[in-house]
Formats: sequence, C-alpha cells, structure tokens
Amino acid sequence: MQRRRRVASHGTGLAVIMDVVYNHLGPEGNYLGDFGPYFTNVYKTPWGSAVNFDGPYSDHVRRYFLENARYWLSDCHMDALRVDAVHGIFDFSARPFLAELTQLVRDEARRQQRPLYCIAESDLNDTKVIRSPEADGLAFDAQWNDDFHHALHALLTGERDGYYADYGSLEDLAKSWQCGYVYDGCYSAARKRRHGSDASHMPPGRFVVFSQNHDQVGNRMRGERLGSLVSLEQAKLAAACVLLSPYIPLLFMGEEYGDPAPFAYFISHTDTDLVEAVRKGRREEFNAFRWKGEPPDPQSPETFRQSKLSQGLRKQPGRHAALQSCYRELIALRKGLPALARLHRHGMTVTANGETRLLGVHRRHDDSEAYLLFHFSPEPLERGAVLPPGQWCKRFDSAEKCWDGPGSSLPQVLHDETGAGIPVLPWQMTLWERTCTIAPQTESPRKMP
Repeated sequence: MQRRRRVASHGTGLAVIMDVVYNHLGPEGNYLGDFGPYFTNVYKTPWGSAVNFDGPYSDHVRRYFLENARYWLSDCHMDALRVDAVHGIFDFSARPFLAELTQLVRDEARRQQRPLYCIAESDLNDTKVIRSPEADGLAFDAQWNDDFHHALHALLTGERDGYYADYGSLEDLAKSWQCGYVYDGCYSAARKRRHGSDASHMPPGRFVVFSQNHDQVGNRMRGERLGSLVSLEQAKLAAACVLLSPYIPLLFMGEEYGDPAPFAYFISHTDTDLVEAVRKGRREEFNAFRWKGEPPDPQSPETFRQSKLSQGLRKQPGRHAALQSCYRELIALRKGLPALARLHRHGMTVTANGETRLLGVHRRHDDSEAYLLFHFSPEPLERGAVLPPGQWCKRFDSAEKCWDGPGSSLPQVLHDETGAGIPVLPWQMTLWERTCTIAPQTESPRKMP
C-alpha cells in the first residue's frame, strides 16, 4: 500500500513528506519501555518521559530510531522527513542523535541517487538547527519558522495573549521578512528572558513559513482556522504574505479555499483515567490565554466529525471559489516572476510604516523587479502608498472583484514621479512589476517614507 501511494503521488509531480515524532510516544499502547531502556527520567517533556538519547544503553535506542528513519526513506520511498519538536529531544552527547539523523538522510540520498530532505520543527530560534556540520550545526535542510506566523497572526487578529504577547507591530513582520527570526537574541516578554540568535545570514530556503498549520490551529481552545477569525480581505492578505515571501511556503489543508471547519484536538483512548487526564490538561493548557468557555471534549466523536473538511465548498461560487483562485494566481506569480521565484534576499528591501500600517517589499533579480504592497489596517488611505519612481504594471490586486473583493480603482499601469502616492483600501495587497535597471542591493527593514 505504501509503495503504491508513493508511485501515484510521484506520477503527479508530488513529493511525500513523513512527519516523524521522535521526541515522545503516546501514553496508550506504548510498550517500548517493557523491552529496553527507551525512556529516561533525567529529562521531562510536556508529553511525559523523554526518550533516552544520551543515557546508559542509549546507543541501541538511537539505532532503533535511525533505522525507523531509514525505513521511511528506503522501504516506503518518502522524499523527506519532518521531525516533530526537536526542542523536545534532549541529548547532550558529543555527537547528538539529530546530527546522526540528518547525516543518515544525506547518506540515503547519495545511495538512492535522489534528493531527500530533513526538516525540523523548532521553537528555539537557534541557527544551529540549520547550520552545516562544519559550522557546528545539526544540518537540517530547513526548519519551520514560528516567528513569521506569530507576527502575521498577531497583526491580523489583534491577539496578544500567551506567546502572541511578544508580537503585534508591523516592524515584527518586516523583521521576519528580512531576517528570518524576530527574536534573534532580544528580550522576550512571554519567556521573560532573551531568546534566539541572528538568522539574517542564513539562506531563506532554510525556513518554512505559514499563516496556519496543524499546531497553531489545533492548539487553540476551539481549533479555529484563521479564516474563521478574519475577513476574506485579511485572508487574501495573509496568503500573499506567505506565498510571495522569499521563504518556502506551507499551506494547511483546506486553507486554500477557506474551509470553515475547525481543527479541534481529538483523541480515541480506551483508558478512562487517561481520557480524564487529557481533558484536564486541555483546560489547563489555555491559562495563558483569555479564551472563554470550555474546550470541545477531545474524546467526543462529534469533536472529530466537526473537524472534517467540506471540500465541495471549493466549487461553490463566492468566497471559497474566489479564494482558491486567488491562491492559484499567487502561486503562479511566485513561479513565473524571477524576482519572486528565488529563495534569497539579494536585491530585497523591506520597508514598514507603523502609522499607516503599510509594508512594502521591493524584490529584484537580474532584469526582473517587483514591488509588493501590504496594507494591515481596517481604514483606507487616500494617498498613503508611494512606489519607487518609474513605470509599474499591476500584476495582482486583492481588492479586485474577480477575487470577491470590493473593487479597486487602481490603474493597470502606474507612472508617478511626483511621489504623490496612491489610494489603498483596507487590508489590500497589490503586486507591481517593472523592468529593473538598478543594481541589486539589500537593506535592513526601515521606516517607509
């Protein structure tokens, strides 16, 4: 079955990534501890005892997990491994398990003579995760970037509870666009300490960005998707921010047509004590947030049923079909415009104005030049947005009626040498293109004039 699925997906041009969880095992049906020293009490994780990666007899434990990775890549022909919560893997040995894991993936790629990748989920903001072995790194090919999500989510929703307390300004999002991490060694109020390292020198292709994923949605009290928290115009703005960034974009299932179903946390345990423990844990988990009410019962079949997608919505005229068409157009623009297709920051200038809530991104590659304008405000601006001098052709406008927007008065071709500015609608995103004759340069985020 695994082999047939692999051939079918590859035949359509799709790679398959396996989400592997090597930081913990579920509490029910977990019998590994009966067969050997797979777990340790030296470290604790939010999910229970940590896996024994550096204690007595850990060589055999590591071998067990390494062979599991080899199985997915070799026997089942997966194309990549996404390693869950590497910050929950505790290993202080001279050669960490994670370094052995990424080396195994590289060895398998050479043996199988095809590209294979290893991607980390990490909230450490530590470039060691994606640095090369020569730079004393763990050598993951990429990592998920929570800072990009948090900065974007806080801007769109206004949420400031829990870890969102660290975000909310337009400058945060501008910094993530330009540098990767927002917290690069500066003080984090949510953590009450300094957090992170400088990632501005790391290639953007080492970061995966998103406006939604299974953790950020599923770990909410009610599992609301972003589309249920914001307007259609805001949803299109978020899509453009992710898909036109210099990073690797990730979409959450159903996001592309705005599925309204929640993605709630659900379980199917048989141990009644464990069920009650999970219910209690879910209630306590949200103490740092001001969400009201009770979380859905994770053991209830109804919680699972309500989380199912309604894929037929994508074909219905209106919001859902328009949003899916919008995603398709943005993906085509990302692929088709050389200034947007490259995973690098060379020739990219990011500007932010906290007063007008305008984020401008100027991207250049050879003779291709694009200007992206994002307006993160519910209020219109009469003459707030100024593009660099020259003639610009409008390639995308989120306010157009073809995307179920309110309609746009912006011309198809813009030539403004006076700097008078153009009107901008609430939550509007526009993409402009022209032929570039200016030498590429890179600047740090600065205030938009």
